[in-house]
Amino acid sequence: MSSIFLPIVTPAQMQALDTAAIEKYGIHGLILMENAGRGSAEFIMSEYANECSAGAAVLCGPGNNGGDGFVIARHLFQHGINTTIFALAPMEKFKGDALINYKIAKKLDIPFFEILSEADAAALSDQLKKGFGLLIDALFGTGLSREVSGRFALAIEAANKSNLPIIAIDIPSGLSGLTGHVLGTAVRAAATCTMAIPKTGLVTCPGFEYTGRLHVVEIGIPRQAIQESGLSSFLITKEYAASILPSRPPSGHKGTFGHLLVISGSRGKTGAAALCGHGAVRGGAGLVTVAIPEGSQPVLAEKLTEAMTIPIPQNEHGTLSQHAIPLIFENMARKKAIAVGPGAGLDEEAQEALTKIVLESEVPVVADADALTALAKNPAALQDSNAPVLLTPHPGEMARLLHCSTKEVQADRIKASCELATETGATVLLKGARTVIAAPDGRYAINPTGNPGMGTGGMGDVLTGIIGALLAQGCAPFEAACLGAYAHGLAGDQLATFKGPWGFIASELADWLPRVWKQLQQIHEKGS
Repeated sequence: MSSIFLPIVTPAQMQALDTAAIEKYGIHGLILMENAGRGSAEFIMSEYANECSAGAAVLCGPGNNGGDGFVIARHLFQHGINTTIFALAPMEKFKGDALINYKIAKKLDIPFFEILSEADAAALSDQLKKGFGLLIDALFGTGLSREVSGRFALAIEAANKSNLPIIAIDIPSGLSGLTGHVLGTAVRAAATCTMAIPKTGLVTCPGFEYTGRLHVVEIGIPRQAIQESGLSSFLITKEYAASILPSRPPSGHKGTFGHLLVISGSRGKTGAAALCGHGAVRGGAGLVTVAIPEGSQPVLAEKLTEAMTIPIPQNEHGTLSQHAIPLIFENMARKKAIAVGPGAGLDEEAQEALTKIVLESEVPVVADADALTALAKNPAALQDSNAPVLLTPHPGEMARLLHCSTKEVQADRIKASCELATETGATVLLKGARTVIAAPDGRYAINPTGNPGMGTGGMGDVLTGIIGALLAQGCAPFEAACLGAYAHGLAGDQLATFKGPWGFIASELADWLPRVWKQLQQIHEKGS
């Protein structure tokens, strides 16, 4: 992959890469383990030098993660750092490369304690208070699939209560390497040294909250093996976001940068339409027209200056009437994309109209909010849509689209997003902490930007407008979703820094976007 990508892998994919390195390319597992331990030790000594001077405690579990821990302990010890190993399994539980490094550590006379019972683990808290400046977690790797219990759970709790900075090796012990969920209890790391490629559990929610600073250790997996694996999932970086900015030629004008039609709003919900339109203008669309039920159009026209408005027929609920459809399609013919749904109405007539608009549009569509509720009646119908569709559900809307519970969606957000993309043929953007973007072809990306201060009304409406503007400028749906989510979240992060952790509002976020575009454009120019 290009350097602008930061690929991510599932534990199974990482295991396959390890196997390929060993079996196809002849790189012995002992070399990979040595590289993992040495690289982690170098990071620890470089970034935590003061803490190392007070001594390091290394917790080692019975698998290869524990083997990495023995290598780290050896390198720290060889550099004169007061290092103590706490092994949570007897020697006979260690196999292969881990056993070799266990024996080396013992022969070097590194201080060594076995934690083989719950009583031993209960006493660990007192031991960690004596003579250590940091703690290294090498208990469990990414293969953990059941809840942590017994002495291992007690050891994790002791580590968390130690008040020492914890450096996790590959993944904080107790986290699922696949979903990022806590398996009973988990280490809260100050930093995580992950091997070769970040695992999905480290970058999704809630795993990223336990990961701390993420450092990738190069262990010698051949570049060819990674290329041959066909990895198509990645964490969105600022370099990637900058690389997919739509072109803005110096000779361009408002007609060059696309005309977006927004179908949004209803009686009492003109704010949704205004914010969606405002997000589209700040998202760079050359022209924006907002179609809204006629009774609400005068209010919207007062709120929006830079966008045009079209009054369309409404029903008795003040929402979209079936009679509005011919007028909408007449206007759609001259547009590059449409954004549909925010505040558009949940009554039966409006829902039928929204479904027809999405399925029969001849230009790319971003569907949100009430349009998603309409489509949830028969999501598979999206397979027959006339134009590309991009869905932007929050977890509750995703649950309706998949006909499952919100809890099931949140249990594996990547799986849910990929399932919906496959079922519908649409690009899916699942909102929430660590937004997931999934394409029908199997690609998916995780967005690292955004913060809790963005948990306020209207933020999603602005995002819909931004994505609609990017579609209108010619971005493909997957790229529009990735860039839109990243820029939206980055604007929120910068507002949280400059205005306060919360209290900023959706319209302020939209107004901050030009700064974000400028930053990304500068990165793009530097890289080109």
